[in-house]
Amino acid sequence: MSTDGTTVDRPTKKKLSFPSAYTVLFCVAALVAMLTWFVDAGVYNKLSYEGDSFMITYADGQTETLPATQETLDSVGIKADLEKFVNGDIYKPVGIPNSYTTVDPNPQGIMDLFQAPIQGMYQSIDVVFFVLVIGGFIGIVNHSGAFGSGINRLSQVMTGREKWLIVIVTALIALGGTSFGMAEETIAFYPILVPIFIAAGYDAIVALAAIYLGSSIGTMCSTVNPFSTIIASNAAGINWTLGLGSRMALLIAGTIVCMVYIIRYAQKVKADPTQSLIYNQKKEIEERFLKNIDTNASATKLEKRHSIILTLFASTFFIMVYGVSSLGWWFEEMTTLFFVSAIIIALVDRIPEKEFVCEFIQGANDLLGVALIIAIARGVTVLMDGGMISDSILHASASMVEGMDKGLFIVVMMFLFAGVSFFVPSSSGLAVLSMPIMAPLADVVGIPRDNIVSSYQFGMGLMAFITPTGLVLASLAMVNVTFDKWLRFVMPLLGILVAMAAATLLISVYI
Repeated sequence: MSTDGTTVDRPTKKKLSFPSAYTVLFCVAALVAMLTWFVDAGVYNKLSYEGDSFMITYADGQTETLPATQETLDSVGIKADLEKFVNGDIYKPVGIPNSYTTVDPNPQGIMDLFQAPIQGMYQSIDVVFFVLVIGGFIGIVNHSGAFGSGINRLSQVMTGREKWLIVIVTALIALGGTSFGMAEETIAFYPILVPIFIAAGYDAIVALAAIYLGSSIGTMCSTVNPFSTIIASNAAGINWTLGLGSRMALLIAGTIVCMVYIIRYAQKVKADPTQSLIYNQKKEIEERFLKNIDTNASATKLEKRHSIILTLFASTFFIMVYGVSSLGWWFEEMTTLFFVSAIIIALVDRIPEKEFVCEFIQGANDLLGVALIIAIARGVTVLMDGGMISDSILHASASMVEGMDKGLFIVVMMFLFAGVSFFVPSSSGLAVLSMPIMAPLADVVGIPRDNIVSSYQFGMGLMAFITPTGLVLASLAMVNVTFDKWLRFVMPLLGILVAMAAATLLISVYI
């Protein structure tokens, strides 16, 4: 109120909001670039299999070719069978124990920081194109109207039994994670499952949790996953079945805990939508995911055309899972599958050519942001490699646990692997780099080497729940959820899983 009695409008303060996934990743990249100025650069000598010989790459860049024999492996201290290299179980360069050498520093500057996402885009183009084609595929299915009709029908069938959606989705994706490392492939499921969960009365976090937590707990407790369990065991020089019992036990218990945790939150949101962590985004998210779905429409029997399209739709995902798990497929084959399926569905729905192109491009555009996040995340790895500090962090971690009691040792190892996986988010990459270095430490402490493999899996898996350099930010972008909201949701669960993983490791070393 002014002195003359008139009302004065005061400017309202803008409420600070959590930064976007792009900003979070760029800050992480800047932090990594800064570390390259303070952490000593260093590398381990690397051994790679070249068909009929081994090639050792030394710290100074020079190489040496040696016979591909078991004697060569024994001479450099790599306790792995030659057969594992020959049959392709170990296909990446392996770190040679006791070969760490400091090298001239190569700190990453401003230009490196801004070039890293561009290089990350080049290095992750297979994943990026996979995501874009999935977007186009989903766009075509949405345009046909079959997806909306299917969701309405499913919502009617599942009335009163919605929580079984959570149980089924979490269990199936955990099964994919533990068996063949289902991770990036889950990106394909968000556009399908988020509308189903929202139509069932839940929020987007419930769908996100069922998919992402299922994948994370599955890969954390991998049983026959060739990209973590088998390659890590081979690099450690042991049979992959060793330690399988403890990992299986934690898989079952951890999956049940995740299901119960999600269901409790989901029921709370269903009873009172204001309890949702993303209630202020409710309208925005529903407009995005239910724009082609009339949730008020009465569910009737599906049209024959829609039934055929939904059958083709579901078959695409079954074929993808079978191809990856049994036929050795990777992103090129998966991308081709979704592209061909989009064309077949368009033919069934008799979508004109120009309309097909328009809808496919629009669908790809909807996931362009996710593709960019994947590229920026890969850029962090580019900075690590450029600054040559990944091996230095691993070397420091190995030095830290020397002389510890075996119980403390194995728990600290889990946390060390969690920390290293922040910088080396690739499960197979971390396995071949770290196992030859870390596994021999078990011999010194007096515990079986399979405990090191388990601590690697648990530590890496636990970090995957929250690490910005992994898949979490891309998954969050799929459902328009910010990183801070995810942390508020997942941190209590993460604390429970940390305690369960530590207890499993302690039991395995003392019993």
